[in-house]
Amino acid sequence: VQLPASGGGLVQAGGSLRLSCAASGFTFADYAIGWFRQAPGKEREGEGVSAILPSDGTTYYADSVRGRFSISSDNVKNTVYLEMNSLKPEDTAVYYCAAGQPGSFPLKFFFKFDTAMAYWGKGTLVTVSS
Repeated sequence: VQLPASGGGLVQAGGSLRLSCAASGFTFADYAIGWFRQAPGKEREGEGVSAILPSDGTTYYADSVRGRFSISSDNVKNTVYLEMNSLKPEDTAVYYCAAGQPGSFPLKFFFKFDTAMAYWGKGTLVTVSS
C-alpha cells in the first residue's frame, strides 16, 4: 500500500497550493481518503483536515479549513487532491494522506479519529509565510 503525498511547498499568506495523494495497493473506492497535518514542534492533529469518499463524493472538512480548502478525487487515477486557498501561517504543517474504511460511521465523524486510519503515507511539507 502506498499513499505518497506531493505538492507541498513555500507560499505566502493568502496564496494557494494543491496537494496530491496517488493511492495504490488497495481498492480505492472501498476507502475514505483524506488528510491529517502536523505543525512544526507539535503532535499530529487527531482530527483530519479533510476527507472524501471516492465511491459517492461525500466530503468532510474541519472547521478550521471549511470554505478555504476543497477536496476531490480522480477515480481513474486513484488520486485525491486537496486544493488549499487563502492559506494562513497557521496552516503550516506536514500534511499526511491517510485511508480507512468507515463502515457505517458518517465520514464527518470517522475522520475525527486518526487512530481509525488503516494506511498512512509519507507527508509533504506546507509552509505559509506571513
